[in-house]
Amino acid sequence: MKTSAWLLVPLTASLILGGAACRCVADPETGPWQSLFDGKTTAGWRGYRKPDFPKQGWVVEDGCLKKVAGVRGGDIVTEAEYEDFELEWEWKLPPRANNGVKYLVTESRPSAPGHEYQMIDDSIVRDPRSKTATFYDVLPLSVPSPLKPSGEWNLSRIRVHGNHVEHWLNGVKVVEYELGSVEIKAALARTKFRNEPGFGEKIKGRIMLTDHTDEAWFRNLRIRKLSPPKP
Repeated sequence: MKTSAWLLVPLTASLILGGAACRCVADPETGPWQSLFDGKTTAGWRGYRKPDFPKQGWVVEDGCLKKVAGVRGGDIVTEAEYEDFELEWEWKLPPRANNGVKYLVTESRPSAPGHEYQMIDDSIVRDPRSKTATFYDVLPLSVPSPLKPSGEWNLSRIRVHGNHVEHWLNGVKVVEYELGSVEIKAALARTKFRNEPGFGEKIKGRIMLTDHTDEAWFRNLRIRKLSPPKP
């Protein structure tokens, strides 16, 4: 797979190209970025399959959404659902910690609610399908991992456009696949998700931050909707 660098810059930033100023504008097929976390409250989030936000296990601290170590609060999901989108967020974990972000999340399949973008201290993982930024338990990274050491901030991105999905980590595209494809069905047949109805196919769903009881920090969570791909 070909990799390329990805730089996060404001859409209205001016860049100098060939000595001339070029004002960047939003792609007409993308919507504006929308914040999923205001740095102060848990507005827009609730517990998975629950009406309210957990009363323990998650806190807002130093402008971040923090999963408290050792306190079970449960997975949390966005109140809104998304179908074609780009999601990005910054995160960090202490040594030996585990977490993840799930997307295309449904509440009708609690045994396998959605596809997981894995977040973990890679030093404790042997299975290449379980390292950071993989499609957890399904697809390994296609390039060497650009993961930063535990305790440092990482920048992640998920893009879902039609059936095409991409995982990015610190500016590098590390996974891509097609929902519902022969390749994905074959990969799923070798996983614990093999008997989950509809898993691996395109749906409209929520975004989930998981609770593995370990400490995890999130900030600058934002999303933008994409126009459906043209036929």
